[in-house]
Amino acid sequence: MKISTKGRYALRMMIDLAEHQNGEYISLKTISERQNISKKYLEQIIPVFNKTDFLRANRGSQGGYRLAKEPEKYTIGEILRLTEGSLSPVECVDQDPIECDRSADCVMLPIWQGLSKLINEYLDGITLQDILDQQRDRYIYNYII
Repeated sequence: MKISTKGRYALRMMIDLAEHQNGEYISLKTISERQNISKKYLEQIIPVFNKTDFLRANRGSQGGYRLAKEPEKYTIGEILRLTEGSLSPVECVDQDPIECDRSADCVMLPIWQGLSKLINEYLDGITLQDILDQQRDRYIYNYII
C-alpha cells in the first residue's frame, strides 16, 4: 500500500482547515499558499469531499471551506479511504465473500487480513485533533534561549 499525492494533499488540506478553524470559511487559495500545494490540485480533491459531510462550502467573495465537524471527529483512516479507496494491501481482503478461487487454500490470506486490520485500526485511531495536539506539543518544547 502506498498513499498517493492525492491522499497526502487531502490530509494536509484537512489538517490546515482544522488548524485554522474559527467558524469562517477558508479559501482554497489560502490553503494552497499555506501548504505549498497547487490550487488546481486542491480543486481536484475538493469534489471527493463535497459528496460527504466532511466539509461545509460557501460560494462568493467570502467563500471557501470549513470543517463540518470538530477535528476530533475525523480520523486519518476515513480521510484516506475517502481519497484513496481501500487501504488493504491486497484486493481480496476487501471482498465479502472472497472471490478468489484459491482463498480456501491461501496461506497468505490470514497475513493480508491481519495487515489490513492493523493498518485500518492504526489510522482510525488517529484524529485530526491528535495531529494538532502533537504539533502543538512539538512547538511548546522547541524553544531557544
